[in-house]
Amino acid sequence: MTKTPGQGAPLRALLLEGIHPDAVEVLSAAGVQVDTLPGALDEDALAQAVLGVHVLGVRSGTHVTAKVLAAADELLVVGAFCIGTNQIDLAETSRRGVAVFNAPFSNTRSVVELALAEVIALTRRMTQKSAALHAGVWDKSAAGAHEVRGRTLGIVGYGNIGSQLSVLAEAIGMSVLYYDTEHRLGLGNARRAETLDEVLDSADVVTLHVDGRPGNGGMFGEAQFARMRPGALFLNLSRGFVVDHEALARHIASGHIAGAAVDVFPAEPARRGDPFVSVLQGLPNVILTPHIGGSTEEAQQDIGSFVAAKLRDFVSDGTTSLSVNLPRLAMEPPPHTHRLAHLHRNVPGVLATINRVLADHSVNVEGQILTTSGEYGYAITDIAVDYSEDVLVTLAAMPETVRLRLLS
Repeated sequence: MTKTPGQGAPLRALLLEGIHPDAVEVLSAAGVQVDTLPGALDEDALAQAVLGVHVLGVRSGTHVTAKVLAAADELLVVGAFCIGTNQIDLAETSRRGVAVFNAPFSNTRSVVELALAEVIALTRRMTQKSAALHAGVWDKSAAGAHEVRGRTLGIVGYGNIGSQLSVLAEAIGMSVLYYDTEHRLGLGNARRAETLDEVLDSADVVTLHVDGRPGNGGMFGEAQFARMRPGALFLNLSRGFVVDHEALARHIASGHIAGAAVDVFPAEPARRGDPFVSVLQGLPNVILTPHIGGSTEEAQQDIGSFVAAKLRDFVSDGTTSLSVNLPRLAMEPPPHTHRLAHLHRNVPGVLATINRVLADHSVNVEGQILTTSGEYGYAITDIAVDYSEDVLVTLAAMPETVRLRLLS
């Protein structure tokens, strides 16, 4: 349990993995001291680096584990400058009162465009034609090359990316069949499949766009590849651990799967230039990309400014809008007040206790808002400028308190 009844030293931020410079500008403009590193850090190195850090920014290659969080003595907030947050121990961040934010929409278009480009490239066997020409071989033949028009795209995971891909695929003449564990309304003429097997039985191209929840681990393996139509194509731009790459390699080598595009891998190098090995290397009509689905300048700039603004607003105003792990709320601060941000266990009577403490110390409430989610509740209270330090000590000592912050 972490209780911080007051303000400490000037805020420090550490941004890893080459996060866009716009993030540095947003945080620096808010008075935060920002340090950056170009690559990811392993657990031990990160545990050392986070000492005295209040704001931590990572991408998919850095794992914020319980050990790291235990060492992060001053940490207030973690920003995932990407879509996924499975690299962050969300349960432990919540227990310590550390907020987590991500960018759920910023790189959607970039991932969709890459997926669509790969569908066309694989269907036309462009990589093989290009490799032959680079080797000095002129291979002008239509064998194995097809139009995508009239073919069926099977989308597994119909969230922000899957649904937008659905619209663009239809625009170039594909039929779309999708499957999602949630009941999502299809866009355009997309048809919803009741089961994953229905997609595998019908699709000429199967593309995965599922999230990183643990239950998705190993969801696509030998049985799923065997069920796919002979000559079908396979794409994974979601998470590396959801696919059995050994099984995929076997089905490509046998010719059952005509090609694949893979952007994510079960184990990925931490830094640019590090060695990479995969069982999929050297296979025909296979496109391998180094987790670049969202790696366009446009997407990275938008992610940098979006997530950094969320981090800034949390440390300055206590705003938790779009937080991944804490109850979400926002309240404009009135002038000439102090703001108390109180994260607590979600049990009855906490707000009444907070207000009783304030009343007992003759502190006037200028504004207040409370929201709860699961195990936690979060209350923001704006109080008059005159208050006793005993107020903070008493609130921090409440048995329900997870973290108390004085923001202004």
